[in-house]
Amino acid sequence: MTKNMMREANAFPKCTLFVTCLFALSACVSTSSLDRTGEAKKAAKSSLPSTPSAWATVQQNPGDVKVGWIASFDDEVLSGLVYEAQSNNLDLKLAASNVDSARALSRQAASALSPQVNLQSGSSRSGTREATGSSNQSIGLQAGWELDLWGRIRSGNQAAAQSVIAAEADYKFAQYSIAANVAQAYFAAIEAAQQLDIAQRSIDTLLETNRIVKVQYENGIGDKQNVALAEADLASAQDGLASSKGARRDAIRSLELLLGRYPEAELKVSKNLPGLPEAPPAGLPSDLLERRPDLIAAERRIAAAYNKVDQAKAARLPSVSLSGSLGGSSNSLGSLLDPGNVAWQAATSLLAPLFDGGLTKAQVDASTADQQAAIASYTKAALSAFGEVETSLDQNVVLRQRVKALTDTLNAAEEALRIANIQFKEGEIALIDVLSIQQRVFSARRNLISIKRAMLSQHVNLNLALGGSWK
Repeated sequence: MTKNMMREANAFPKCTLFVTCLFALSACVSTSSLDRTGEAKKAAKSSLPSTPSAWATVQQNPGDVKVGWIASFDDEVLSGLVYEAQSNNLDLKLAASNVDSARALSRQAASALSPQVNLQSGSSRSGTREATGSSNQSIGLQAGWELDLWGRIRSGNQAAAQSVIAAEADYKFAQYSIAANVAQAYFAAIEAAQQLDIAQRSIDTLLETNRIVKVQYENGIGDKQNVALAEADLASAQDGLASSKGARRDAIRSLELLLGRYPEAELKVSKNLPGLPEAPPAGLPSDLLERRPDLIAAERRIAAAYNKVDQAKAARLPSVSLSGSLGGSSNSLGSLLDPGNVAWQAATSLLAPLFDGGLTKAQVDASTADQQAAIASYTKAALSAFGEVETSLDQNVVLRQRVKALTDTLNAAEEALRIANIQFKEGEIALIDVLSIQQRVFSARRNLISIKRAMLSQHVNLNLALGGSWK
């Protein structure tokens, strides 16, 4: 074997060694970290006003925030509907798709850290009119890799990884929100059914009043005005009944849409509102920042923004790339990979930006602006979260006071109506006085049901604001 043939025969191990070195260097570089989590946490914390050590609103149940607040209602129908929504809700499916997309983009960003190896093959034929001509076959491997000296690729990879965490946190909070929305729609549907029942009872009462008034008028012990008043109140109650029926159908449709069902207003719900669970522990304001998934997502986006600034700055620096190829070329397939027909090549290239019209500088400025926007978004979300908790805690006190007041109102109105009916039958008061008291009773009943439903919704809002898991 000639020296030339021996050198060609050694092409295989040399190129193999070159490609192996590329992968080894890639592994070494990829293990370096440009994590900006610490800077993101510091920037997020410094953007907020001083956080108190306890909630401003009085909270009677201190302690760690609990999970499983849906089960605390002890309503199997509600629990089943929430699980159904977790499987079928379209907003959740969209959030899940966003997570899948973020993960794919992260893998895409990470792929740039590895050498790219491609297989290339080709065939050509040449000749003239007089000659048959010749053919040539070729096959080879091409490898290339950019040395990430300044961390441009790694910063982009880190940004993508932080975006994945943010998308996953968004999905988790979407699950919490869907559970809360289903619970509130469920309570609203029950309330609508109970309001419908009150409207029907109101009509039944007014029908009886109308009958008595007409009998009195026909017997000459009543007047036409009483008949007109009774008929007017009956017509008004019938209008309220129609409105209540429509409200109930609307509430059922809203719940069906959350469940991913067709909105046909046919879903069956419980007849009575569930009992109000004990107020949950509220934890500490500082813990909220580490617990609520939407705030975690906002903080991760700050970290991603820091990495994108690093990426933009590194793009202004020179880049170094390695490339290599190994392949054979022959006019016959049989000798294509003979050592004498195989050639290899290795090269290094340096690319240093000199003038780009301000492109890379503008990219740094844009990334810096996005970083400031991410911090502002976090601050807004955190303050909003604090406000939601404080408002919910305050509403817990207010609504309990209102329930007591409305319960007393209803009891007093019902007693007044009982006395008024006796006085009316004895001719001591006019019908208009009785009708007025009846309206007070029906109004008090409607208001009390609304407040009880509001208390349940407030309990849901408080758990959601605290970032407690629904299961």
